Amino acid sequence: MRFLGGYPPNVLDQVRALMAAGRLGDHIARRYPERHTIQTDRALYDYTSEIKQEYLRSAPPLHKVGYDARLDTAQHALGLHTAISRVQGGKLKAKKEIRVASLFKEAPPEFLRMIVVHELAHLKESDHNKAFYRLCEYMEPQYHQLEFDTRLFLAWREMEKSGGA
Repeated sequence: MRFLGGYPPNVLDQVRALMAAGRLGDHIARRYPERHTIQTDRALYDYTSEIKQEYLRSAPPLHKVGYDARLDTAQHALGLHTAISRVQGGKLKAKKEIRVASLFKEAPPEFLRMIVVHELAHLKESDHNKAFYRLCEYMEPQYHQLEFDTRLFLAWREMEKSGGA
């Protein structure tokens, strides 16, 4: 339940009931039956750039987008945005990068979009504040539901790995 901290007790009770009945995976599969086809770093870059172009044209350009097997969900890192600054010829150059945890190669397309939207929002808002979440909802109106369902997906994967289902 570590992915679901902060949710109300009644919601957590419903999740526990699904887990105890071994139905959490079925619940997720019914709601999100599809898997996306974005499997390469290039495809992920193109996908992310399309969303950025539609919603964040004035944001700084992206220099790199890719999947990263080193991102650890134990540290709650589903995606990562970085700004790498270098001095080149007396000028400061900043490069923006987004990395998405590799486990999202196997996820429903809605979950991948939620992670990409989240990381793109960091181009404009560095903190997780009201403006940040408004921007996420602007790019993905179902953002909060998708974030919760992604957390359910992660809890289910963890349960599967530990042999709990």
